[in-house]
Amino acid sequence: MAAIIYILIAVVSIGVGIGIDRFLLKKVLNRIQNESEEKARLIIREAELKAESVKQEAENTKNNKMLEAKERFLKLKAEFEEETNKKKNIFAQNENKLKQQQQAFSKQLEDVKRKENDLDKIKDSLLEQAEIIAKRKEEAEKMRSQQVKNLEKIANLTAEEARNQLVETLKEEAQTKAASFIKDIVEESKLTAAKAAKKVVIETIQRTASEHAIENCVSIFNIESDDVKGKIIGREGRNIRALEAATGVEIIVDDTPEAIIISGFDPVRREIARLSLQKLVSDGRIHPARIEEIVAKTTKAMEEEIVEIGERTAIDLGIHGLHPELIKLVGRMRYRSSYGQNLLQHSREVAKLCATMAAELGLNAKLAKRAGLLHDIGKVYPEEPDLPHAILGMQLAQKYKENAEVCNAIGAHHDEIEMTSLISPLVQACDAISGSRPGARREVMESYIKRLKELEDLAVAFDGVSKCYAIQAGRELRVIVDAESITDDRAGQLSFDIAQKIERDMQYPGQIKITVIREMRAVSYAK
Repeated sequence: MAAIIYILIAVVSIGVGIGIDRFLLKKVLNRIQNESEEKARLIIREAELKAESVKQEAENTKNNKMLEAKERFLKLKAEFEEETNKKKNIFAQNENKLKQQQQAFSKQLEDVKRKENDLDKIKDSLLEQAEIIAKRKEEAEKMRSQQVKNLEKIANLTAEEARNQLVETLKEEAQTKAASFIKDIVEESKLTAAKAAKKVVIETIQRTASEHAIENCVSIFNIESDDVKGKIIGREGRNIRALEAATGVEIIVDDTPEAIIISGFDPVRREIARLSLQKLVSDGRIHPARIEEIVAKTTKAMEEEIVEIGERTAIDLGIHGLHPELIKLVGRMRYRSSYGQNLLQHSREVAKLCATMAAELGLNAKLAKRAGLLHDIGKVYPEEPDLPHAILGMQLAQKYKENAEVCNAIGAHHDEIEMTSLISPLVQACDAISGSRPGARREVMESYIKRLKELEDLAVAFDGVSKCYAIQAGRELRVIVDAESITDDRAGQLSFDIAQKIERDMQYPGQIKITVIREMRAVSYAK
């Protein structure tokens, strides 16, 4: 358009300049105007077509969105109807269950009412029977009184006279029976006398049976040559005394060829003494200081071996998670006997029996096996308080966080406490099975060891006593005292006091020799 205007201006300027006719100029201007109007109409038409196209597209987009909205609405409507139907079904099911429960409750209520009616009928019947019994009792009492009167008429005796005659008759019968009873008493007295005589014989046998007891309480240490015996004894017996004082056993060096006898009721002490002797003889250096050093090392090694035995036992039985202190107590069972039966072997047997029986009964076999292994740990507790071993074992298991069923089984296997678990009677039964099989136990041996332990505890209770050992099968009590707190005169009095207390508080065959040892040591160190 600007170009046309410029052309028009140029033409006008030229026309003016050269004097072109105004008519021609007007014609040119009209033509230019017509062309401009035609282009304007084309532009407007094109704009109208574009506007129509845009409008059509907008309508199509609107229709599409409406269709999508309608589809989403229908979908949401269908989901809502489905969810509503589900909830209706749930409500219907709950309503049916409620109706069923109401019907069952109504039926139970009817049963209760029917039972109440039956009880009322039974109560009425019992009241009627009680009235009938009371009437019959009254009638029987009347008949009895009448019969007594009739008997008095027939016998021409009153009831009192008849009673006296009956008493006289009973007296004669009682005298006859008394004579027979006295005869029985005499026979029983003879039997009692026979028992007393047997008791005397048994006590005599016990006094002469110490060698048999020693055989059950000794270990034999074999040596290559009898020359070693002199080294073990030492000058004036210093070495053997130091060894006995350190280990708590009696070392018997006699004419037995190539052998030394170690005597003591505690198997742990005997084993420590045997191993210590073996190390001393192999080393060749035998003197009191070396003996104490070797015994201390052997004692420590024995403690480690005890722990190893406990761990190996737990692994063999498939028992896991035991507290280290419980493992140590299990290992100590290896060196303890119960009525002549090895305690560790007994506990292993009980554990296996418990596991088998628990599996057969559908119970927890692992817990039963655990309780069977630990049921006698109270017997090997070093401090040995004044408690039954079952209660002590239960307290130890509780202390080390064992299962409550295991603790109850340990405490109840001798009926000291009430059983609260099905495992408890299993442990009790399996303990009896293991202990009562033929040849499993010897009760005499157990009571013998218990008496020796009580003998040692009695002497240790005195002031100034540092160590005490029962030797010679309980015929001698060797008491080692602290030289600083006990004088020589007091040592003699202490021996007498211990003897008096043993006579007063204990029962034992034969006699017991009390030896009080007071040894003065002076130790210094050169630095």
